[in-house]
Order: sequence, then structure tokens, then C-alpha cells
Amino acid sequence: MQKSIDVSVKVDAGHIIQNYEHKWRFIGYDECNYTDTPGGEELLNSFGSLADAPYYIRTHHLLCTGNCLGTYKWGSTNVYTEDENGNPVYNFEIFDNIIDTILKTNNKPFMELGFMPLDLLDPSLFAECDKWSKYSHYVNKAHTYPPKDYNKWADLVAVLAKHCVERYGEQEVLTWYWELWNEPDLPYYWNGTIEEYCKLYDYTEASLHSVLPQAKLGGPATTGPELGKKSAQYLEAFLSHCRDGVNYATGSTGTRLDYITFHVKGGNFAFDLNAKKETPTVKTLIKQVKTGLEIIKKYGYEDREVVLSEADPDGWAAGGIYDNPNFNFRNTEYYASYIASSYNHIDCIANQMNMDVKPIAWAFMFNGERCFEGTRTFSTQGIKKASFNTFRILSKMGSKKLYFKSSQEKDVLSVENLHGENEDAELSGSAAINDEGNIQILLFSHHDDVDKQQDFKVNIEINNVPFTGNAVVKQYRIDAEHSNAYAEWLKQGKPKYPLGQKYAMIKAKDNLEQIGSSEEFMITDGYLKLQCSMPTHAVSLIEIISKK
Repeated sequence: MQKSIDVSVKVDAGHIIQNYEHKWRFIGYDECNYTDTPGGEELLNSFGSLADAPYYIRTHHLLCTGNCLGTYKWGSTNVYTEDENGNPVYNFEIFDNIIDTILKTNNKPFMELGFMPLDLLDPSLFAECDKWSKYSHYVNKAHTYPPKDYNKWADLVAVLAKHCVERYGEQEVLTWYWELWNEPDLPYYWNGTIEEYCKLYDYTEASLHSVLPQAKLGGPATTGPELGKKSAQYLEAFLSHCRDGVNYATGSTGTRLDYITFHVKGGNFAFDLNAKKETPTVKTLIKQVKTGLEIIKKYGYEDREVVLSEADPDGWAAGGIYDNPNFNFRNTEYYASYIASSYNHIDCIANQMNMDVKPIAWAFMFNGERCFEGTRTFSTQGIKKASFNTFRILSKMGSKKLYFKSSQEKDVLSVENLHGENEDAELSGSAAINDEGNIQILLFSHHDDVDKQQDFKVNIEINNVPFTGNAVVKQYRIDAEHSNAYAEWLKQGKPKYPLGQKYAMIKAKDNLEQIGSSEEFMITDGYLKLQCSMPTHAVSLIEIISKK
């Protein structure tokens, strides 16, 4: 352990910077059919029970064809099939179960329209398939192709939108986000051209807005933009088409674009049982954010809301420690501090560029996995991970953002090398005040090196506290010892399927833990001074509550 670092944090409770919009209230996952499983519904209930719910839920495969059983990176609903004469047959039973579950858990759909139903594909795609290989080809690749008939696709979108209005009411449906497809710049998800994606968007936009003129539709959900690479070129081509191109559906110039989506990732880890140590970086993720926002401004769309419809430390949610040992960071407090750090820097760069940016955490749960498998999840076998506790902390932040300054904050884009090898960890955060006049201070310490060990002595000065008399101060903490069921799992011998008392002891550590007892301080002349210590890879919430 290196020598501890003194950090000064200043908060001005009389200086409101802006409304503190909780822009992190978005999560997503591949397997739409996990939604209404017991584990999926329990996790959605946990998000829906947070103080700042509802959360928006984005899932893949909502229009796919199959047995409607969720498996890694696959799902289906059979919303669309055709009879022997080629007439559409709509069946919303499975789709409704998914949307019903999202809504009844106090959340809202982020309606990703994809992928292509089997019967909407050109039959020639299966010309060389027998009856056994046809569906395998569909699952492995064919669901990523454009439709055989764009008008039939448009009809599907219209029927789907009408069904949602009839079942849930127009007022409710207008609060949802609608997005076309996922990562069309990758052959894994789209085997059409950029022109065909733009055509699909045009038909989708015309159809959706014919039913719901005020619905919010966006795209293109491309991968992390890097200059000179296909990801950035695809985003540019789409924005250029929406601004200046000939609309494939109407023949007019341009296409309505209500908001813009792209993805950002801090690393990329492939299957490698003997992988050398590697970690994500916040800098990589923020560089992609900056590049994407600059492209959006270039095409004159800086007034549009931007949703980073996947914003994560890495790009393979279903991979785990049995695929690559580096994925273990997702089990630990590292993932918690990475979320806090990356979201803070996303907010900073958005404010610098005067743009509205919201991240989606692409993480959920996996049925049947081994305990602490290392997948990108918020829970494992019903046990909440440290990553979920970050959202518990975030949800407690008030509605007005206060002046906050840390002597240990960093501009990650100025870090000399990608992982900041020779630099100290960052300690920064934010502060807020709620409608009752109580103050919340969020602190995080993070370094991209998972093994970095530093201790911080934090001196916090709060000026212009809006009440007099006694204040109750509480501190909640996520670190290697607190709010961290993984640490208890290690103590219990790393059982793959814990039962009985072992399970109960691990589960007992999955809540957000308060450090020590609540303390009382006298507020004098609106001033309060506090001290705390924090290790690297930690997130803290300090609540200052008026004792009335």
C-alpha cells in the first residue's frame, strides 16, 4: 500500500449549478425472454423500487422468431409470422408478457425494434438449407438481413404501435423511447448496406409516426465511434441521410430524427483461457463519447438528446471468468467504481459540449449461471453485486446539483497513457440537495488498474448549509469490504451453487451498507467540515440530514 493521499473536497450548498437530472436510469440486455422469468422480474423490481424509478429497459430480439426461451445472446417473441398465402399473422402474447413485466415493476420500455422475423426474410437466404439447418441459419445470421418487403415491415411497426396504444394507452406509450436495430455497422447484427439501414429507418419512421406522431424514435445504435473506422463513418452516413438524403419512404428530403443513439465501450476482451492481465479504461470510453458528440454537432444535431444505448467497460456481456479471467472485475467493487467514474466523465463532457447525454448500462442477469460467473450483470443467483449498489447510491442523489470540487479529480482525456499506469487514482464525485434541504455527496475513487492500491484521506468542507442546529451525517460505502457480496462469497469458499447457510451469508452482504453509526454535528454559520478515508475502487454516499 502506498502512502495515503490527502484530498480536499469543497461543496457549496448555496450554489446550485443546475437541475440534477438522473440521466443514468437506463439498463439493457440481449435476452428479452429473461424479463418475465423469476430472476428477471426480481431484478426489475429492484430497479423499480429505487428512489428515482422508473428505469428504461432496452432488450434485443423483441421481433425475432423462435421458441421464446431466453438463452445467451438470443430471444424471440413470434410477434410476426405469415400463413401459407403470405398474409401476416400477429401474435403479441409473449411480447405482452415482456412489456407487462417491465411496466408492473415500475419501469418503462426502451423499445428496440429488431431483429428481422423469419417470415419477413427473403426465402432465397435459405435456398441451400434443409429443414434442420434453416432455423440454425436464421439464429446464427439470417435474422440480421433486411426485409423481403419494406411495406410489410412498415405494417408490422404500425400494427405493433397500435397494439401498444390499445393495451397501455397513448399517454403511457408516448413516454417510451423507440429505437431501430442494434449496431448495424457490425455484420454480427446487420447484413445489409448502410443504404438499406437508412431505408429501413425511413419506413420505420413514417410508419411509427403515422400511428403516434409524438413518439420519440432514434438510431442508429452504432458501435463506439473512432475516427477513420467504420463505426464513425456509419454514424456520419446515417446523420447525413437524415439531414440531406432522399427519404426512401416519402421521396422528400431528409428524415425525422428525434434523438440519436450510439454505443461506447472501455475495452474488448475475447475468449482466452490464458489471457494476460488487461483491464478496461475510462479514457477509451470517453474518447468514443467525445468523437460521437463531435460528429453529431458536425451535422447540426447538437440540440438532440443523445442516448448511449450501451455504455459499458467492455463489449461481451455474456462472457465470464471461464472464458477470460480478466472478466473477474465485474464481480468486484472495480465495476462499481468504473460505473461511477465513467458516468461522471460522461456528464462532464456533455456539459462542456452543452449536450444532453444519457448512458445505458448493458447488464442484467443470466439464468442458470455459476455464482459470480463474471458475466456483466447486476445480480448472480439472486445475489446483488457491488455494481447494483452503485445505482442504489445514485438513486439517492437530490434534484439540484451543487458546486463540487475535488483536488484529486482528473481529465481522463489528458491522462498520459491509456491506463494511467504512473498516475494516482482519481477521487471525485458530485453533490446535490433535495427538496427537504438535505445534502448528498457522492464520492468515487477509481483507477483503471484493478490491482492499484492507494488510500485517500478526504477533507470535506461544506459551505452555505441551508439549515441551522444539529445535522445527522450518514455514510454508505461500496468497497472491498462493504456492500460487496463477492467478498463474502470468497470467504465461503467460492461455491458455484451456494445453498442454505452459505447462500444466506453471501446474500446478507448484497445490500448498501452504512459505515459506522450515524453522527451528529452542529451547523455553525452554515459551515460543516467532515473527514473520511477511501481506498481505491470505492464509491461513497454521505448524507447530511437536518435534525428537525
